[in-house]
Amino acid sequence: MHSSEMNYSRTVCSSFFLLLLFVFSSQTAVAFIGTYGVNYGRIADNLPSPESVATLLKSAKIRNIRIYDADHSVLTAFRNTGIEIIVGLGNEFLKDISVAEDRAMTWVKENVEPFIRGGTRISGIAVGNEILGGTTIELWEALLPAAKNVYYALRRLGLHNMVEVSSPHSEAVFQDSYPPSSCTFRNDVAPFMKPLLTFFWQIGSPFYINAYPFLAYKSDSKEIDLNYAIFEHTKGIYDPKTKLHYDNMFDAMVDASYAALEKAGFPKVQVIVSETGWASKGDPDEAGASVKNAKTYNRNLKKRLKKRKGTPYRPNMAVKAYVFALFNENLKPGPTSERNFGLFKPDGSIAYDIGFKGLKDSSATRCGFGTSLNALVSACVVMFLLLHRLV
Repeated sequence: MHSSEMNYSRTVCSSFFLLLLFVFSSQTAVAFIGTYGVNYGRIADNLPSPESVATLLKSAKIRNIRIYDADHSVLTAFRNTGIEIIVGLGNEFLKDISVAEDRAMTWVKENVEPFIRGGTRISGIAVGNEILGGTTIELWEALLPAAKNVYYALRRLGLHNMVEVSSPHSEAVFQDSYPPSSCTFRNDVAPFMKPLLTFFWQIGSPFYINAYPFLAYKSDSKEIDLNYAIFEHTKGIYDPKTKLHYDNMFDAMVDASYAALEKAGFPKVQVIVSETGWASKGDPDEAGASVKNAKTYNRNLKKRLKKRKGTPYRPNMAVKAYVFALFNENLKPGPTSERNFGLFKPDGSIAYDIGFKGLKDSSATRCGFGTSLNALVSACVVMFLLLHRLV
């Protein structure tokens, strides 16, 4: 290719990218399409390739995923798949990113911009994970400036209306969440949470919460009804302040978040569940961890999200959630349950049936068909030779 042709191609590509930015320039970044997503964790040494994972997700019609870093092999594999990806800026980078916008710019230019240009749909950046309420106060202080620097870097690149900036929280940010209407942010968390919420409200970002009925049940299985935790038939609970009835813990956890946000002065912020799931295996002291309960919880959650309905306190705000997790992760530290949240096994087969098809099953079917066809051809050849000899 001549240099003039190369320059023309570059100009066309650049113009096309600028056109995309113009189209999105008047819109707020939205990182979630539909209501169902999955967390693609990779703390394991036996998982399928990112290319195979992309095939698996497309087959399962899962359009939203979260990863906990910005791994280039994953982002490359998901190019032109149409799958929306929230990448993670790890906790270990927060202090450095919080110091100056230029450091955030470097990170965005290395891990976000080139992949968007290449066709990967990076729709969000999660700045840190479960920072507030954790044990490292220095990270509490770094979270807001880091989030601002990432956002301003995106803005300078014209990507701020395509890529949402957020930060997921654990239930540890709450003082009390029972009944849901009583929920407030912890006194020590509130001074950090309110400025963060103010910034996210200004840029149109939702409140992300990691909500696990499994963990609540595990910690208090004698008092909590298992059916209430896994969406099965139960009498549920009654909130006397709001006079609302809850027939499952998941909805109660979401509404507890809305109550805390309202008390903090942010009644219109949307809540999205960034993680939820149920372990299929656990240690002897991990109540409820079983294949049966995991299958029931995730099957019922999938049905509940498919209805695109709200909660008792926010009936017109459809609940959205990312399930944890796509795979069992054999290298995760902690109790046995931590390594057994996957909807799929490391070989790509389903961990239990909630309506998805696994890679292994599809492969086995293809191999079975191929084997049968080969056998049939071989039989025909043998018959032909026998008949030929007889003649």
